[in-house]
Amino acid sequence: MGKSAKEDIRCSFCGRSKVDTNVLIAGISGHICDRCIDQAHSISKEELSAKNNQTVKSSINLLKPMEIKKYLDQYVIGQDDAKKVLSVAVYNHFKRLGQTGIGEDGVEIEKSNIMLVGETGTGKTLLAKSIAQLLNVPFCIADATVLTEAGYVGEDVESILSRLLQAADFDAAAAEKGIVFIDEVDKIARKSDSASITRDVSGEGVQQALLKLLEGSVVGVPPQGGRKHPEQKLVQIDTKNVLFICGGAFVGLDRIIEKRMKSQTLGFSASKQMRDIDKANILQYVTPSDIKSFGLIPELIGRLPILSHLLPLDRSALRRILTEPKNAIIKQYVKLFEMDNIKLTFDKDVLDYIVDKALTHKLGARGLRSICEAIMLDAMFDMPSDKEIKELRITLDYAKEKVDNSKIESLKVA
Repeated sequence: MGKSAKEDIRCSFCGRSKVDTNVLIAGISGHICDRCIDQAHSISKEELSAKNNQTVKSSINLLKPMEIKKYLDQYVIGQDDAKKVLSVAVYNHFKRLGQTGIGEDGVEIEKSNIMLVGETGTGKTLLAKSIAQLLNVPFCIADATVLTEAGYVGEDVESILSRLLQAADFDAAAAEKGIVFIDEVDKIARKSDSASITRDVSGEGVQQALLKLLEGSVVGVPPQGGRKHPEQKLVQIDTKNVLFICGGAFVGLDRIIEKRMKSQTLGFSASKQMRDIDKANILQYVTPSDIKSFGLIPELIGRLPILSHLLPLDRSALRRILTEPKNAIIKQYVKLFEMDNIKLTFDKDVLDYIVDKALTHKLGARGLRSICEAIMLDAMFDMPSDKEIKELRITLDYAKEKVDNSKIESLKVA
């Protein structure tokens, strides 16, 4: 009797007898077979995935491309082409996050990482920051210049994800939907085309290490940053849904583009075609082959399929940057003095003078801030202690005197 009862043990879910299963696990008041375990696991995985996607959709402030660009216009002056490219790429990327696996038609949307090429101070970092702020997702900026190949002095490429994890308050699920901006990516270009007996540990070695991050893989990340060691507890982050935006000044790329375009404009119509080329904004003609000639490996370029450029800032753009954006430099100084109950005003010719100086120094929008700091330093030092001063007007003579007495003239580019 006891033997037959033992042989008659069945799965409490599907009813299969013990002899018809590979494994039958006993519980307090029932049993479950290996097939039901597999089925329950797949069901729970689907449910959790759907729930996570719904959470992502509700937390991300996803707008249409035109709405994203309209938002960027409030913070970034000019660069319409780059803003349009970013808006479409980001919109498509976060639509991809809402896709649960491969659809019935077999179509799976691939990730669209972005490469931004532009001179220093043209707004590459500001564009990435503004996008992350709009979408309400974790965002971090990583500097490619400190990265080295694994095993060498410097930072591993995984340290990029450590910053993203910290930005997400150590929530791995939130970090996996974030945006990473890798700045100075041009500094990891291959040092030379010729073979060398020494390893290029901060150039091509870093590019090779970045491939798995950009493509999408599960990476063990040290939560507090730094290098990995065997006793350290690592957080597993899947980068397949992390959007990577790479930016760089690519100094010297204009010569590569110009050389390529000259070689393509041979023949009777060459002079006319060369006249049609805008040499002042040569970066607008950049192609992936130019980036390859600069020193980035084809595998890395292939993982950054969207290539856009930022144009140099002209005088009118710099003038607008001073006063028009929501976080304009002049508005920031007015706010700072307002906190000390001082009304700050600038004469119009002072703003024109600041722009002219910034163009002389060739530092882009960052140059505006440096010149403003030189003008405002003494006032910001003295006036908070003087309770009688309620108003400050910056005149052209005052601005010229402060700039001439500062060390900023040493920044001038010949």
